[in-house]
Parts: sequence; C-alpha cells; structure tokens
Amino acid sequence: MSNELRRRRNRAHLIRTHWAGIVGLLILSTLVLVAVLARWISPYDPLYDTNMAIRYQGPSAAHLFGTDQLGRDSLSRVIWGARVSLLIGFAAVALGGVLGTAAGLVSGYRGGVFDIVVMRFVDILLSFPFILLAILLAAFFKPGLITMAVAVGVAISPRFCRISRASTLSETARDYVLAARALGVSDTRTCFRHVLPNILAPLLVTATYQMATAILTESSLSFLGLGVPPPAATWGTMIESGRAVLRSTPWLILFPAMAIFLTVFGFNLLGDGLRDYLDPRLRGVL
Repeated sequence: MSNELRRRRNRAHLIRTHWAGIVGLLILSTLVLVAVLARWISPYDPLYDTNMAIRYQGPSAAHLFGTDQLGRDSLSRVIWGARVSLLIGFAAVALGGVLGTAAGLVSGYRGGVFDIVVMRFVDILLSFPFILLAILLAAFFKPGLITMAVAVGVAISPRFCRISRASTLSETARDYVLAARALGVSDTRTCFRHVLPNILAPLLVTATYQMATAILTESSLSFLGLGVPPPAATWGTMIESGRAVLRSTPWLILFPAMAIFLTVFGFNLLGDGLRDYLDPRLRGVL
C-alpha cells in the first residue's frame, strides 16, 4: 500500500470516527474568523450608527437581522458580540486553567497539609452555584472586559484544580516520577517538566467544555447588567434589550440566542472529539 493511499485512508478514518470534533472545529473556526474580521465584514457601525426612523425594523435586504430599539443593525451587533464573547471566554479559561492547573498540580504532588488546605478551599468554591459565584465576583468590581474575564476565570478554576490534582496523583506513582526523585531532580522541575505534559490531555478537554460555560456565563452576566457596560455589543445585552418587546420583535432575541447556541454547541462538539481522540480506551488502543 502506497504512502499516499495510507494517508487518505487515515484521513477518512479520522473523519468517520471523530466527525463531532471536526464539525465543532469548523463551527468555531468560522466564529473566530468572523470575530477577527468584524471590523471589515460588519455592514454598519454596531454602536453609533443609529436611525430612529427604522427602529424595530424586521429582517430585510438592508438589515438581514433587523434593527434594534435605536435603529442599529442587529447583524453588525451580533458580529461584534462574537468578538466580546470569545475574547472573554478565552481569557477566562486561560486564567482559570493556569490557576487551577498549577494549584492542583502542586497540591497533588506535595500532598500533606498543603493538599488538605487547597482542596478544602476548592470545596468551598465548588459549594457555590457557578453562576452565583461569578455574580458575586463581578458585583464587587467595576464592569468591564477585565472584570468579566477575572470573575469567570476564578469561578471555573476549581474545575481545573480537581482534574489536575486527580491526574497528578495518578502520575506521581509512575516509574518516571520515582526515577526523577531518585536522581535528585527538584520537585519544581519534576512537576512542570515531567508530570504536567502527561496530564494535559484531560485538561485540554476540560478547557473546551469550560469555554462553553464561560461564554454562557458571560452572556448571563451581561443579561443581568453585570457584564460589559453599554453601548458595547454583547449577545447577553442584546437579549436583555429585546426581552421587553419579544412578542412584536422576536428577531432581537432570536439571532443573538442562535449565536450563543452555535458557539456552545461548537465547543461541546470539539470537547467530545478531543476526548475520543486523546483517550486511548475510546480509540480502542490498549
């Protein structure tokens, strides 16, 4: 069998077995591209291009998603809302992932009193409903992109900490860790040079699911008025603005809600695909 034919069969097998992840990746790639090119592809200014004469106008050739209460183009606002949601989502997951992974890695490796203290603190954070913890954190600081990213990031960090600690406990019993200790390798080097690369797979899968959670949380906080302040275009703010006129202008809620659905759906599909691809048991590899 030629190498080219083998590569084609491998690609076909990959598509058949991991189609969910590929579909999710395509959805998210499109959304990221839209967010990056928002300045050039949005037909109107999402903030200041107002026209009270066409307020609450339905979808038309000039305004594909209709207009809002100030006559602004809803399509442009949905496009720019993708930039805000994805930016906050990536920043929150990066912050929560770094904090939670580092805490769980050190806690699982060191054990003892340090592990007990860290995990009891994590238990306290997990005892709060996720959205409530994010609301409490967001309410204490001035609304904005940084506040949203920090609030959501801190709220999701306990999930990363739990998974990181559990994976670290499993890895520390392996021969390569025992050999590193016997050779006198420092604990810091053993943790971050040897253990960390071997626990990244479950953390990557967790990151995709937490991205969906972060975007849902950001939209919820924006809906409650705790997100990025107006006139910034966010999906949660658009839904809140259209809530009072839902019966007469359903498109004000429909399109940003569909954007949230597609984003969350894409991250969940990508997470499922990554889980299947990175887990040897689900790949049928012993």
